[in-house]
Amino acid sequence: MKPTARHFAALFVLLVTAGRAGARDGEWVSYRDAYRAMVVFEKYGQAKHLIQSQFQVMSRDGSEAPEGLQLTLLGKSTSLNLPLDATGRTVLPMSTQAYDENAALVLNRKGGRYVFRPRVSLQLRADGVYQAGELRAGCEQALAFQRLADAALRARRCVGVRFVFAKGLQDPGVRLRKGEAAALTMSDGPAFQGDPYVGFRVVDYRFAGGGDKAPVVTQNAPLAINPVYE
Repeated sequence: MKPTARHFAALFVLLVTAGRAGARDGEWVSYRDAYRAMVVFEKYGQAKHLIQSQFQVMSRDGSEAPEGLQLTLLGKSTSLNLPLDATGRTVLPMSTQAYDENAALVLNRKGGRYVFRPRVSLQLRADGVYQAGELRAGCEQALAFQRLADAALRARRCVGVRFVFAKGLQDPGVRLRKGEAAALTMSDGPAFQGDPYVGFRVVDYRFAGGGDKAPVVTQNAPLAINPVYE
């Protein structure tokens, strides 16, 4: 029987639930759960060329930045360090060997203090120039995919995107290309909506009601560009 969106949604929910539930000290969710969630994204048949799927490790209470966290994929014949970026995200390998071995994703901290969850964000551009229409389209692609797992998102809509930068950065330099346009407002906040850790420098770009014309230009490369829903 050919898999349907409902089957994909069920698998995705299983992974999200497992990640939120925490884990035994020193151990994380089964790699098999993560693998199944990766298959959900790979098999997803709707538009997704502007988005990417990764996995994020984050402290439950927001008291710690992701720095210093190390994630390792360990199995009977598997040992692979998985580098985390500044937001705590990584791209997991699609390994049938690790799947067959029921490998574990091991964190170098007590697992119960952290959550492990799939994250969907927009693709970054090397030139730092983001067409407003593509930002809106990327947000819509992310929302359509995430609605598979979260029914509450069916009532939400895309209102913008969040450019995420490292803490301490004085001027990310996010501007609309309108001559000498002033930089967009910057603040401290979470990388993703609802995250407890608020130590990043963020710039929210809200979509214009009458259409988006000017591209958004970033002087510094963002760590991530994440959809904003309301």
